[in-house]
Amino acid sequence: MYQNFYIYGFEKLEVCQKARRLRVEIKLLSKSFPTDEKFDLTSQIRRSSSSVATNLAEGSGRASSMDQAHFTTISYSSALETIDHLNYACGMKYIDSGILYTFRLKLDEILKNLNALYKFQKRRKLHLKNMWQPIQFDYEFFQFYN
Repeated sequence: MYQNFYIYGFEKLEVCQKARRLRVEIKLLSKSFPTDEKFDLTSQIRRSSSSVATNLAEGSGRASSMDQAHFTTISYSSALETIDHLNYACGMKYIDSGILYTFRLKLDEILKNLNALYKFQKRRKLHLKNMWQPIQFDYEFFQFYN
């Protein structure tokens, strides 16, 4: 049937899970937008909401905590951009204020989590390349088994 696969660190992050759920909800919401917004607001809000989780994933593959923090900042900015798109959608009467309020609460929670993650990454100052220690070949050990 299915083989086990590795779960990456970013997939375990609660903020990333919330961002992925938000992306799906925004996609479903934007299907109700007028067709003349297809290449404008609809496209922009889908890309910005998708970018929140995507940048966390990309940043997790970076070697240093500082690089990871950089991508967390981009993720934070994308969440703010999504808020602006929702405000515009409400102003244009594509969504009502209740829907805006619901999404704002979700985004506020995501932004709070991203801020905490950013602070953690900046304090950690870890560089993955420093964690890899070269292995010295032990000739005596090898000869013992031959």
